[in-house]
Amino acid sequence: MDGRNIRNICILAHVDHGKTTLADHLIASSGGGVLHPRLAGKLRYMDYLDEEQRRAITMKSSSISLRYKDYSLNLIDSPGHMDFCSEVSTAARLSDGALVLVDAVEGVHIQTHAVLRQAWIEKLTPCLVLNKIDRLICELRLSPMEAYTRLIRIVHEVNGIVSAYKSEKYLSDVDSILASPSGEITDESLELLEDDEEVTFQPQKGNVVFVCALDGWGFGISEFANFYASKLGAKADALQKSLWGPRYYVPKKKMIVGKKSLSAGSKAKPMFVQFVLEPLWQVYEAALDPGGDRAVLEKVIKSFNLSIPPRELQNKDPKNVLQSVMSRWLPLSDAVLSMVVKHLPDPIAAQGYRIPRLVPERKVIGGNDVDSSVLAEAELVRKSIEACDSSGDSPCVVFVSKMFAMPMKMIPQGGDHRERMNGLNDEDSKSESDECFLAFARIFSGVLRAGQRVFVISALYDPLKGESSQKYIQEAELHSIYLMMGQGLTPVNEVKAGNVVAIRGLGPYISKSATLSSTRNCWPLASMEFQVSPTLRVAIEPSDPADMSALMKGLRLLNRADPFVEITVSARGEHVLAAAGEVHLERCIKDLKDRFAKVNLEVSSPLVSYRETIEGDGSNLLESLRSLSLNASDYVEKRTPNGRCVIRVHVMKLPHSLTKLLDENTDLLGDIIGGKGSHSIKILESQSPSLEENVDPIAALKNQLVEAGVSSSSETENDREKCKGEWAKLLKRIWALGPREKGPNILFAPDGKRICEDGSILVKGSPHVSQRLGFTEDSTETPSDSALYSEALTLESSIVSGFQLATASGPLCDEPMWGLAFTIESHLAEDSETEKQPENFGIFTGQVMTAVKDACRAAVLQTNPRIVEAMYFCELNTAPEYLGPMYAVLSRRRARVLKEEMQEGSSLFTVHAYVPVSESFGFADELRKGTSGGASALMVLSHWEMLEEDPFFVPKTEEEIEEFGDGASVLPNTARKLINAVRRRKGLHVEEKVVQHATKQRTLARKV
Repeated sequence: MDGRNIRNICILAHVDHGKTTLADHLIASSGGGVLHPRLAGKLRYMDYLDEEQRRAITMKSSSISLRYKDYSLNLIDSPGHMDFCSEVSTAARLSDGALVLVDAVEGVHIQTHAVLRQAWIEKLTPCLVLNKIDRLICELRLSPMEAYTRLIRIVHEVNGIVSAYKSEKYLSDVDSILASPSGEITDESLELLEDDEEVTFQPQKGNVVFVCALDGWGFGISEFANFYASKLGAKADALQKSLWGPRYYVPKKKMIVGKKSLSAGSKAKPMFVQFVLEPLWQVYEAALDPGGDRAVLEKVIKSFNLSIPPRELQNKDPKNVLQSVMSRWLPLSDAVLSMVVKHLPDPIAAQGYRIPRLVPERKVIGGNDVDSSVLAEAELVRKSIEACDSSGDSPCVVFVSKMFAMPMKMIPQGGDHRERMNGLNDEDSKSESDECFLAFARIFSGVLRAGQRVFVISALYDPLKGESSQKYIQEAELHSIYLMMGQGLTPVNEVKAGNVVAIRGLGPYISKSATLSSTRNCWPLASMEFQVSPTLRVAIEPSDPADMSALMKGLRLLNRADPFVEITVSARGEHVLAAAGEVHLERCIKDLKDRFAKVNLEVSSPLVSYRETIEGDGSNLLESLRSLSLNASDYVEKRTPNGRCVIRVHVMKLPHSLTKLLDENTDLLGDIIGGKGSHSIKILESQSPSLEENVDPIAALKNQLVEAGVSSSSETENDREKCKGEWAKLLKRIWALGPREKGPNILFAPDGKRICEDGSILVKGSPHVSQRLGFTEDSTETPSDSALYSEALTLESSIVSGFQLATASGPLCDEPMWGLAFTIESHLAEDSETEKQPENFGIFTGQVMTAVKDACRAAVLQTNPRIVEAMYFCELNTAPEYLGPMYAVLSRRRARVLKEEMQEGSSLFTVHAYVPVSESFGFADELRKGTSGGASALMVLSHWEMLEEDPFFVPKTEEEIEEFGDGASVLPNTARKLINAVRRRKGLHVEEKVVQHATKQRTLARKV
């Protein structure tokens, strides 16, 4: 089929807004008879897993091929639950357009923001579908005018979200042009700056439809414009523009006028209310009200020549009668699919503007050893992806967004496919005895054929690196290719560019996602961006230790089958499974027990991550910078066991904005600090969607680091300038980041004299990170010939290693440190009497490393340590009568309420709160029980927040003793409880009384 007649679309929305029900109706009308129209909306065809049907939510993205007129549509249904947002990312990458659903009653929710952001990141063209219009009539009992006001508000709100992303991009474009060397605005840059004045979603443009997915009806404004054109004697195009917004029809003059032209006291209603909503309301009232006027229904049937069997019209259930009339008068599938065909792009058009996101442009900086022919071929592949070239001789490029497991009995077994299956390699057949792994993929260029040999390229592959990059590329043979029909699969021999397919035979080669290419010289497609990270971690082990090998095999299969799950082995040897939330975790455990491992499991209570920091908010940076000079008295001093090296450590708190910046950019910092060999590849597009392609992410990060240091300080202008100068000096002294060389803690190189008065030498360190970030030039110090000087140079790596060890496990409960800056001054003395017996204290570099680690931890303990916990942002919806029980549940969970507001046009309350991750387990169940099912909650990971309580608090003043009692009977505070729980889990020493009341204990008599 011609690429221009293909559409790849996904359905995105908040949970329970009607995605799968809408998909049912589209399948019933255009799916080739796989679903009867009467079952549409009840069967939920795309939710074919037992767990999905039981919970009534979608848990994975699945695709189906539809035919509408001359077009072929690949429709991908995606989940709306926050726990499965990774599946939204996989669906968005394979699509070119998105249908964004919004419930007309509930309006825009937290996940609606998330899916719109995902569509923006992946450069999808969105269309808006306002669902559950019938609830405005039947449940809320709104008048047509009130319903119109509500619909306008929802469209306006969705447009506001999209325009926020647009303006962010627009401002970054302006900044990049002003920062260009010339600084002049040319015609080219004016084109770049040309802002899209139109808002994204406009019903009069045709990219908004109003539907009721359950009853199977829906309409765009064009349907009514065509119907009324002959009646009112106006052109359909003019009517379409007037049927939304403040446009009024004056019957006497037969004119359409704006609000200003209306006569005073006129009771005219907007045309959308008068010509669209009022007829709908009349049909509903006629059908559903006991004394309704049946003539209205007959008038509609007669006017539109609807062929409805008399049997359906005489049905005793008025809801069935209404459904029969509405689904034939305004068929849902025609309204949605005609909009898809008209307003969403085909693969050829879409890949042209999606290419900067799919394959970011790269240019080589330095290095004359680059093979120009490799670069030229890689660029040719990029061009063919941009053009969506489906000719037979163009390179074949496919992106696999996820692997999914299918039971072997569901795979079509036919003729040559069975022969190919017998040719599977042993590893494949072993691991796929019951489950077969298929790749969910989109062909971006060329033609894919069954039996073809392709290269499987991982995200780290670089074709310019030759041998050193070979571990990221493998060769594989494709066994079969299938078109997906929900759960069903249709085998095909070859598929052209622009289609979505399932590929068999890649099980052993791909774990999560990968790029397939017919040539080695191809850049991997950009990695997908996930909205959240897996934060809920549990340790799992088999009930019977003999089943350990089965569990290991099951974990390998689960890791391949789920795009978001993370499986690691902890330092204590436990198998830790990380999931996005409780529902996701339950599904993973159930899959392990029933499908992949088939053994009984023991699951630990959730393992929560914490961070360790010190007291203070880091806002008074100037004061901290002054005290950072080691002349201050509050440093910690440690000496190595052999007495040769004295280590002094000073610690300060970094501003919150700077800590957050370092935390968010760990991957980018890792790439910069790690270096990329002789020729570094500069990726011109940042992974962050807010920046446009022509902004250098390294330069942007550098500017943000400078700003973040001083932005939080609340001093006078004079102090700010001083602070900026001091901070600029410090940025030239960054020796390392930690933990793992890219975390949110900084090690500054000491700023002192190389040789001290007592003859010892200061280990100065090199501002390695500052050089990589471009804050300072490579300044090589003139080397000294002394043995002591060369020994001091060898100790630099030991000091950095000690810093990394200290920041990876803090003093409170061995959790990573967060937002701290250390200055480490090491004085190395001449070796004297210990020269003869060095083995007494072990290797000297090891002594230095241990001393640095202990000194850093002691410095943190000395400056009032605090624990930092992760927080969820929680959105709750409840009826007014359940507000009290809901607040009771929130207070038990240490939640902090941000705001409470009533939803406009309904009696529901929306409450926003922060809930600590450690308190969130079982929160949804407790909320449901406490409010008798009247409140619902959605949680998404928000930020890290310091717990203000002192874990070592002991009452000292009279007031404290009066409030908390003397130190003997004071209860452990929240911070101490959290620390003790983590220490107990890790097997560390916990200070606790084993015997509470010794005097009350007695030996019980043994009864014989």
